Amino acid sequence: MSHKPVDIGDPDRLYTVTGGRSEADDSFDLVTLIVSECEPTAGMQSEHVRILELCQHPTALVEVAAELKMPITVVRILLGDLHAMGKVSARHPRAARSVADLPETALLQEVLHGLRNL
Repeated sequence: MSHKPVDIGDPDRLYTVTGGRSEADDSFDLVTLIVSECEPTAGMQSEHVRILELCQHPTALVEVAAELKMPITVVRILLGDLHAMGKVSARHPRAARSVADLPETALLQEVLHGLRNL
């Protein structure tokens, strides 16, 4: 069995898709949920259209990249474009304010036990 490299995108195509840009918006974490705020319009870049279609329901950035079969950096650039145009919104994961805000270990163990029993 042969293994393919993770990034198998054609560099020329990726260069064209991003308009030659290589600096991605770092505000998008891998688990940031992306939500479409509008329908695709005529004349939009095909990758933008696909993102808007994929994100009709909250979708993690990493899932969008997997569906598009594109590197994370390229997807971050495309999402940055859409976000700047107000076509998508980003919901960033919230971190616990303190250790006290985290769920009890016993509760998490019960949930894990229940999942294993499914």
